[in-house]
Amino acid sequence: MGATQNFSSLSCELRILRAKNTELKSTGHLFVRCYLSAGKKSRVQLNSREISSNSDLSWDELFSLDCFGTKDSMNMLMKGSVVFELRWRNTAPLFGRIGGSQILGRAEIPWKSVSEAPEMEIEKWVTMVSKRRNVHEGFKPPAVKIAMKVRVLAIEETVRRKTYSRLMKWDECECMESCCNFVDYDIFAL
Repeated sequence: MGATQNFSSLSCELRILRAKNTELKSTGHLFVRCYLSAGKKSRVQLNSREISSNSDLSWDELFSLDCFGTKDSMNMLMKGSVVFELRWRNTAPLFGRIGGSQILGRAEIPWKSVSEAPEMEIEKWVTMVSKRRNVHEGFKPPAVKIAMKVRVLAIEETVRRKTYSRLMKWDECECMESCCNFVDYDIFAL
């Protein structure tokens, strides 16, 4: 157990709840893309599922990440932030293909604001800095309701999870979906 004394672990939860103020000129799909710092100028990209822009704009989707590394790397992580992008994809095929997505708005939330909140969790509407492509003029900027939470994990549980994630390769995952992501920095296991 002496080898784990210089290490720290965190469990980070990120929930994408809803969107508002997304008045679009044409129909398509909306999704939220998140970027999390993974150390050494690297980042992890997470995408919510796509929903129709004509729907109630509700995801209620949860991403849970276990972070294991040195105390210094955990402190560096907590000085970072999560970038949220509300994105739109036109679902009308052009030349037989669905095109890429466009950013409707972008916002950034520092992990420090979560770690300093009561019970280390927040839930709030995040107003996006609007990119205003394909959006009617005169409307409010888009906003996404998010929840973020940080928990400290027991070292023994973290060591067991880290050992398992190092043994398992991407193509050995049994989850049937693309829900697993292993990054070889101070471990971010999704």
